[in-house]
Amino acid sequence: MTLTLRQQQILTLIATELTTAQIANTLGLSVPTIETHRRNLFRKAGVRSVAGLVKEAMRQGLIE
Repeated sequence: MTLTLRQQQILTLIATELTTAQIANTLGLSVPTIETHRRNLFRKAGVRSVAGLVKEAMRQGLIE
């Protein structure tokens, strides 16, 4: 799975258990923008949950 730099940043923050609002605040973006990135990450990974996303990202070596 190929990610943009922003998607990689958001994936890393999701894996550290930050909420959508916390990620938005950290990156200076709006909550709807983060939600769009999350949906795109789920679609790219072919998953339906955060647990599935993190599991697939770990399997592909995108996060530790």
